[in-house]
Amino acid sequence: MQYRKLGSSDLAVSEIGLGTMTFGEQNSLDEARRQLDHAVAQGVNFIDAAEMYPVPGRPETQGRTEEYVGDWLKGQPRDRLIIASKVTGPARGFDWIRGGPRAVDRRNIEEAVHGSLRRLGTDYIDLYQIHWPDRYVPMFGQSAYDAALERPCTPIQEQLETMADLIRAGKIRYVGLSNETPWGVSAFVKVAEQMDLPRVISIQNAYNLINRSFESGLAETCRHEGLGLLAYSPLAFGLLSGKYLREPPASARLTCFPEFGGRYRKPNVDEAVAAYAALAERLGLAPAALALSFVRSRWFVSSTIIGATCLDQLAANLDSVRVTLDAETLAAIDAIHARYPNPAP
Repeated sequence: MQYRKLGSSDLAVSEIGLGTMTFGEQNSLDEARRQLDHAVAQGVNFIDAAEMYPVPGRPETQGRTEEYVGDWLKGQPRDRLIIASKVTGPARGFDWIRGGPRAVDRRNIEEAVHGSLRRLGTDYIDLYQIHWPDRYVPMFGQSAYDAALERPCTPIQEQLETMADLIRAGKIRYVGLSNETPWGVSAFVKVAEQMDLPRVISIQNAYNLINRSFESGLAETCRHEGLGLLAYSPLAFGLLSGKYLREPPASARLTCFPEFGGRYRKPNVDEAVAAYAALAERLGLAPAALALSFVRSRWFVSSTIIGATCLDQLAANLDSVRVTLDAETLAAIDAIHARYPNPAP
């Protein structure tokens, strides 16, 4: 396992990080412990959670993921781990979280941080991320900006001032963004510079073989502004494992929760997935190993966040660190991408 500096911070994150959003829904406490133990034994030091997890979000389970991570964390050397969490943004429901997160303002950020610290059973969170912007942006499968949907939002200055106070209090170490845009990254950096507030160090956005939209505006922005990408959904909710090309197991995420399929059930998705799976077969690789190795190979990726519903799946995905794609393979991937460009943005 290799480690990469995260943005402009002094954090060195493992090239593969463990996502935990299945903990408390598809995974029991015992399963979560075993996954965490195995991941750390393989060199993973970056563990990503969120106050709204597990998914799908429900009032009965909200916060359970952090509780499971916190239960495991009690017996771990805290200073060797990088724990990340996120504050839930507005406009997506979740009325059971803090009475409905209407804004990413001071009250909501502070309440969210304190709740996460309590559930995680830790004194500090290494990376605290805004799960999605306070303002309107197209996301989670939407791609076209609609000015008619703009709404009042919390000033970025207030968000960063609150984060600065939490850093001074020792409750968080660094600030990150998630599901952000080039304009949003630039705005956060500009306000931080003008007001002498904490700079964001990372962005957690979807990035995979069927969604390479990060490579245009965001790659350039993050390079110049010093942010590292924490790539989520590197297997596109499991599609790039190839299991949905055949009869998927009953426990598969899109089998259990078909409402998540909208982002990935678009024209040319199945054709692109089949093409990448065929390439993997020619190379003697599992489709998942090809997909994960590609994401890991990108210069702008600090860590590739994987999630699993069973230990065997986790072990196989972690083993992908042994795969290095050569120039010929990368050219073959680009040829498929040219044929099916970003079918699931």
